[in-house]
Parts: sequence; C-alpha cells; structure tokens
Amino acid sequence: MTSEPNLWRASSTEVIATAPLSASAEADLIVIGAGFTGCSAALEAARRGAKVLLLEAATVAHGGSGRNVGLVNAGLWLPPDEVLSQMGEEAGTRLVSALGQGPQKVFDLIAAHGIDCEARRAGTLHLAHSPAGLRDLQERFRQGNRHGAPLELLDAAETRRRTGSAAFHGALLDPRAGTVQPLAYCTGLARAAMAAGVQLHENSPVTAIQDAGDLWRVWANGQTLTAPHLLLATNAYHLPIQGAEAPPHTVVNYSQFATAPLSETQRARVLPGGEGCWDTALVMSSIRTDAAGRLIVGGMGNEAGPGGPVHAAWARRKLRALYPDLGDLPFEHHWHGRIAMTSDHVPKVLAFGRGAHAIFGYSGRGISPGTVFGTAAAEALLEDRPEAYPAPVQHSYAERFTALQGAWFELGATLTHATAARRPAPRRAG
Repeated sequence: MTSEPNLWRASSTEVIATAPLSASAEADLIVIGAGFTGCSAALEAARRGAKVLLLEAATVAHGGSGRNVGLVNAGLWLPPDEVLSQMGEEAGTRLVSALGQGPQKVFDLIAAHGIDCEARRAGTLHLAHSPAGLRDLQERFRQGNRHGAPLELLDAAETRRRTGSAAFHGALLDPRAGTVQPLAYCTGLARAAMAAGVQLHENSPVTAIQDAGDLWRVWANGQTLTAPHLLLATNAYHLPIQGAEAPPHTVVNYSQFATAPLSETQRARVLPGGEGCWDTALVMSSIRTDAAGRLIVGGMGNEAGPGGPVHAAWARRKLRALYPDLGDLPFEHHWHGRIAMTSDHVPKVLAFGRGAHAIFGYSGRGISPGTVFGTAAAEALLEDRPEAYPAPVQHSYAERFTALQGAWFELGATLTHATAARRPAPRRAG
C-alpha cells in the first residue's frame, strides 16, 4: 500500500498554488465549496466578468469530486421516463436533454483549458449482472433511444469482448460518455478559474453567513467577505455554518480499490477500449482502468468504517470473480467518498435567500451534472435568471430520516458484501 491511499490524489499532475484567506474583501459572487459545482460556477462567473471569491474548507476536490469513480456519464441514474414522470413533461425533458449534453460540456472544458486529467471519451458500459439486470437495460435502451440518446445494447459475447470478463449478461453502451481522473479534472477547473481572475482560498472554512439585505456577509478565517450573490456548493461534505443549514440529503458511502498496474498483455484483454463500467445490482459496483493500467474495483460502503474489512474482502472476491487470473494482484490504493442522495434521485437547486442558492443531490452522478449545474449557476445568480438552470429552483426542500436511511444503506452494503461473490468464479474470457 502506498503512503497516499487515494489514487487520484497520488496520480494527479494538475497543480495549483493558493493561500488561506487572510484579508476581508468584496466580490460579486462568493462560492463556498471547490468541487465540480463550485469550480465550474466560479470559472463561468469570472468568464462573464464577475469578481469571484471561491472558498474551500480543505483543498480543491477534497470531497466527493476528488473521490469519484471518474465516469463522465450522460443523464441521471434514473431512466428518462421516470424523470419525466416525477418532474412533468416539460421540466423533465429539459433536464434529460441538458444532462445528455453534459459529457460534451465536460470534454469541451478539458480541451479549452488544457486540463491534464486522463480524459478518454470511449463511452461507458452499464453491465447486466443478472437476467433481470439485462431486462432493465433493455427498457433503458428503449427509453433512451426514444429520447434521442445514441445508446447501443450489447449482447453477452460483445460485453465479454469489451470487458474481458464472462460475468455479465449484456451491457448498455453510451458513446457520449467517458472517463477522467476526477481530482485532476476538478483541479484543472480551479486552475482555469484562477487564470480567469477568481480568488481561490483553500484551508478557509466558512463559519457563518448573514443576509444583510442587499449583500451577503460571509465569515471565514476571521475575515469578513461581502457579495450580492452567494452559492453554497458543499453537497455531501457540508460543514457546520451558522446561518446556513446543511442541504438535506442521505449520505451513501462508496469505496474503491485500485490494483497495481496490469501488464501489457493483461491490459490488452481487460477493458481494452477504456470504457468505464458500473452494474445493475441494487448494491452497485463499478470497474474501470486508469492511464497507468490499474484496475479499479468500486462498490457501495465505507471502507474506512466499522464494515471496512468486509468491504475490502468483498473487493478481493469481486476481482477474483470477474478476472480469476488477476485475483491475487495487490491493491495499492483504497479510498472512499460520500454521495449526497435525494429521495427522488434528482439534483436540487434551493434558493435560501435573495441571490443565494444551494446546489446538491447528484445521487452518484457528480461530474457531468456538477459541471452543468455549476456553469448554469453563474448565469442564474449574476443575471437573476433562474431559468438558466436545467431544473426548477425550489424555495423549500426537506428530506426525512436521512441519518437513519444512511445507516440503513451502509448496513445493506455491508451485509451484501459479506456474502456476495462467494460463488465459483466464471471461466475467464479467452
């Protein structure tokens, strides 16, 4: 095991230099939280000529943005018909369309700002872990194509060829999507924002905010900041702030385990096309490779919590089940992150005062939606155009029993991982 357990932090080549906030200041927009949402919003606001202060309690991408799987997915976890059913035809169609174009926005930003983040637009594979999972993918295929998504339904043989594993019954390929090194992508956004004039201060936790009528006052590191517009982009990593309630959501933990780099022969067989993958299981898991050829196995659960040994043992069994000949490869990195889950799995924009919005609840789809919503926030706040968001702005929102639900998810993941992947491993692809 290396000294830095988080692979993304260990392998990122994007570098920025910042200093903690040390003086009071005025701005047009204050952004709290330097993840995908906050950095995208700051970059777009600066591009529009605004003076922006971006505050991060720890370091850029310290939260979910730097612990992400790195799948640049199109759309939400929900199938499009369910989005329309929940939101209504007009609002649902607008959200589905905007997030369908999300990967294009991500990869355009990467190209425009020369972000070194292992970007690869090879598509993603939603893998059928069972016959029931394949039926789910068939329905998602029909819905997606009906809404204009260029999805392809793959049979078991083609899925085996693309993954190098005989464990799956088929897959849904989305060619719009891809993978990135997520921490490097977020750091690259921060670098671009700073180049555009954003004042970014890491290690500057906000302790209080106050609505002062025409301005918002923000206290951080003993300094007072003022701005007419405020964006709260803390998502699942919100720290206590006087005057700002935590965005209501259920925390779901997700852990990842990265092997030593595969040999050239192994890399030619295991995900040779570079697709990022996740499966249809209720307790979801994921697989992908990085630029160095490490195989990364992910699954729900907190590897640093009481169930950590169970999740780690599951990851080893999962690797052996998918790729029997790779089952003894050492895991060189392991880390986990928190997902902000809403009950309907739809991202939220909450107005909590004049000129102040909170964006949260990507439910495991942070990269594309975070970029889309963050970029839209600059226009929505600076120009008072809430319609710039791909989802309606809400003035109140609540979730019930979030702590209990989070504990239930963790227990379910732990119990599932205690028994999963104990069956004999399937014969590997030849």
